[in-house]
Parts: sequence; structure tokens; C-alpha cells
Amino acid sequence: MLILAVESSAAPSSCALLRDGVIIADMRTNVKLTHSQTLMPMVEKMLKITNTDVGDIDVFAVSHGPGSFTGIRIGIAAVKGMALSYSKPCIGLSTLEVIANNIPYFGGIICSVMDARREQVYSALFEYKGDKLVRLTNDRAISIDDLGQEIENLKRPCILVGDGAEICYNKLEKKYNNLIIAPANLRYQNAAAAAQLASDYYNRGEIVSAAALNPVYLRLPQAQRELLEKKSVTSVI
Repeated sequence: MLILAVESSAAPSSCALLRDGVIIADMRTNVKLTHSQTLMPMVEKMLKITNTDVGDIDVFAVSHGPGSFTGIRIGIAAVKGMALSYSKPCIGLSTLEVIANNIPYFGGIICSVMDARREQVYSALFEYKGDKLVRLTNDRAISIDDLGQEIENLKRPCILVGDGAEICYNKLEKKYNNLIIAPANLRYQNAAAAAQLASDYYNRGEIVSAAALNPVYLRLPQAQRELLEKKSVTSVI
């Protein structure tokens, strides 16, 4: 089983190949270039280095959200293009679940957080039961203050992971003594974690066609939000 995964839901961009449960290639960048400039060149280089043809891939995986609207669209477009060309199945993954899989066998709560701006984060909570990571909440957009109160009510150690971890930790750590922030090398979403998670999804038969693969947004794009706010103000006036 050969899985190609891509991750472009936030500033970092990455791709990975998983063969029979083993990561055989993993490439990442976190530079001031757009994902349209970095993602496919990395995929092409990774395939060349591993002497892999796109047609050899059994399934394509991608983080389908939440996250950057543009980044998510670029990742999904890349996967759709490759999968459609060879009529291969796809797997769409929650970015927050991908991030949580960076943390191995933590004894408390894993809190995945991505910066959603306006004092909000995209967040979901997870915990290990045995060697299985179990979801405790749905993916949602939530204020940092409300998330802090939720974490406090859990009365258990909680590790923050994701690009919103530092923002949340800096705001909440003086109020709550059960917070830990993940180290930088484990903090950000990456395609290697996505590929490992996709293997579990594939084994459960949770696959879709390339045509059925779509982004999952928790909020409207910024342009649409601003338009609605403008219309609301205009109607009041």
C-alpha cells in the first residue's frame, strides 16, 4: 500500500510517502512563498528521489480543513489532479486530527489549535485510549477565552499543538496551571502525520473519489464575512 499525502492548510507546506505503514519520504518547507510555488515542486522532487511514478500511488490524502482557505484549495486541487489522472481514491482529513497525531501517547488531553484570527481558534480535543487517539469534540471555531474555560473544566493536563498553540498558551497559561505547549518540532501540521492517519482511514474503508473530495470550512471566507458585515451595517443605517 502506497499513500501520498500533502498538507498545505497553514503556512508550512509538506508532502510525504507512506509504504506499508512506513514513511519512506517526507519533505517540508516553511518559507515566505505561496503553496502554489512550493507544494507540487516538492511532490515532484520526492517522487523522483524515491523513483516513484504517480501511477504507482494507491491512494492520495490531503488535509481538507479547517485552515487557510487558499492553502486548503491548493492542496485539494493538487490531490484531485493527480488522483483523477489515474482514477485513484482520495482521503480527506481533518487538519486538527492530523495535528493531534503529532503527539504520541500523551496521558492527558491533546488540544489542536489553529489561529483563526479575531481572538478565535479552530480547535478540537483528543485523548489516547490505549494506543488509539480518540476524538472528544468536533472541529469548531471557538474564542480563546471559551477554550481556556473548557480546558480548565477538564481538570487534566492539556497539551496545546498547532500554529495557534503559542497564541493560546501566552494568553491562558497564567490563568490555568494544566497547560503544556508542544515543542516546536511537534507543533505544526505535516504530511507525514497525515499519511499515517490516512492509512487508518483506508483500512476502515473511509475513502472518496477525487470528484467527491471537497474542502471543509468552519467559517465563511474573509471576503464573504466582510461583505455580510458591510450589508448589516448598511441595513442598520
